[in-house]
Amino acid sequence: MGLTAENHGKIKRVAIVGGTHGNEWTGVYLIKKFERSPELLRRSNFETFTLLANPRAWEINRRYVDRDLNRCFRREDLEHPNSDIYEIQRSQWIASQWGPQSPSPVDTIIDLHSSTAHMGLTLIWVKNNAFNRQVTAYLKSIFPEINIYSWIESESEPANPSLKSLSNYGFSIEVGPIAPGMLDAALFLKAEKVIYAILDYIEKYNRGEIIHSDRTLTIYQFIKQIDYPRTATGELAAMIHPQLQGRDYQQLNPGDPMFLQFDGTTIYYQGESPVWPIFINEAAYYEKAIAMIFTEPQTIEIYE
Repeated sequence: MGLTAENHGKIKRVAIVGGTHGNEWTGVYLIKKFERSPELLRRSNFETFTLLANPRAWEINRRYVDRDLNRCFRREDLEHPNSDIYEIQRSQWIASQWGPQSPSPVDTIIDLHSSTAHMGLTLIWVKNNAFNRQVTAYLKSIFPEINIYSWIESESEPANPSLKSLSNYGFSIEVGPIAPGMLDAALFLKAEKVIYAILDYIEKYNRGEIIHSDRTLTIYQFIKQIDYPRTATGELAAMIHPQLQGRDYQQLNPGDPMFLQFDGTTIYYQGESPVWPIFINEAAYYEKAIAMIFTEPQTIEIYE
């Protein structure tokens, strides 16, 4: 039997967040749309809230002001006294409103993001727990093109420093490719439809109306981050190879082209087994020394 409101409790408060990165306009303008038309989010048996997470970064059309807000939810950040870093101040305020120690914690956070990489429509989990598996399977039945990315191993794993770590349920919705500071109508509409489907699922879940079936789910599990080749001084020594560019979620085999050096020399993937790279050539990850993230597909049981 799957997880139900009867055996695990109802979802009472849902938060939809955009603008965690100020130059990712898909989430920002979805939040603005929902603020103008709150009836779009209204359901019968839970409350839905919206938040523009990093308003200062949005005002200046930058990813962040001082520090990436989506890396500012570690305990040491949330407990830092009198920080002068804007994003830490902001993370502390968000946690005080919605976090597990707040007067009114939220059960589910849906954090809206966009990527310059060819991520298509991707869900990034908060945790690998029963509710997230079940709602993801529901979404996959409606939107078969969805990919699921997880770097979380189990429910017992420590919280990561992202905003969505404030809740046990929910995930990021990542869409791409799209450049920072712009909108793509097709991706905007896809993200919007997924939000409505999640809210519809929660409403049915709270009513005990979800029909469960024996199914498995394929997720892309984090293996490791890969940096660009660099010179002794730390400058880039190569680019993503043209044959790899735009091939997120596609198999990379040993011996396949991976990077192209500036003199035209190809660097090949030297691993012993295939991997499935994602976030390939993500613009925001240059500063994080990430050229791509290696994953591997895993088949997991939805119901335990």
